[in-house]
Amino acid sequence: MNEIFLLIALLGACAGSLMNMVVWRLPRIVLQQEGPEFSLWLPPSHCPRCRSPLAWYDNLPLLSWLWLRGRGRCCGQQIGLRYLLTEMACVLLSLLMAWIFPADGQLAAALLLSWFLLALSLIDRDHQLLPDALTLPLLWLGIVCQLAGWLPDITLEQSVTGAMAGYLSLWLLATGYRLLRGKEALGMGDAKLLAALGAWLGWQPLPLLLLLASASGIVWLAAGRVLTGRSLAAPFPFGPSLASAGGLLFIAENSALLRQLY
Repeated sequence: MNEIFLLIALLGACAGSLMNMVVWRLPRIVLQQEGPEFSLWLPPSHCPRCRSPLAWYDNLPLLSWLWLRGRGRCCGQQIGLRYLLTEMACVLLSLLMAWIFPADGQLAAALLLSWFLLALSLIDRDHQLLPDALTLPLLWLGIVCQLAGWLPDITLEQSVTGAMAGYLSLWLLATGYRLLRGKEALGMGDAKLLAALGAWLGWQPLPLLLLLASASGIVWLAAGRVLTGRSLAAPFPFGPSLASAGGLLFIAENSALLRQLY
């Protein structure tokens, strides 16, 4: 059992390192902030400050940041703490999934879902953007995991219906608000994320998911107003609220461990 947790921790650290790259590069590609030669894989890993190429030993998850004390070897400039925190969050999230789910296909599905949701939450928080390059593969992964038998608690019909219901519910809400008020309230990225979550959960939990996401969004808005004076009219990323509510419902629906506790 200890070997499994060690393996999952190493896998989570590698996923966190990859996530740092995706979270930093993908929005720049979508928003066309870089040249046409810039991609997820090119140029190779480099210092975010001076853009000098990194040696393999300066690109080790967790260890390199700690060894260099959060500074680039090439330029000595400070490298953001969020790189370390993202990798640590991915490790802890992966270990949580390994504790909740048995070491089979269900754990593989839980890891994939949690990594995608964490990456989407980080991107949406920083850029108010939920890229199709992540939401659409997440949707198809939900259906594929169901076909593979990794999501035994929903049927293929429920998975497909959940994807359709998730997208249409927010699309109708956003379209109605735009027609009534003449401005956007929700982006289609939110609708695609809810469609993806519907593919993983089925259509039945979607009303509860939206209720939980809306409640958490209201709490964050109120906290931002009280603590930082943030305007309630300022753009607010809804993706993290959807992602956290969807992840919690996935655990609640699929975890035999939780069912035993109750």
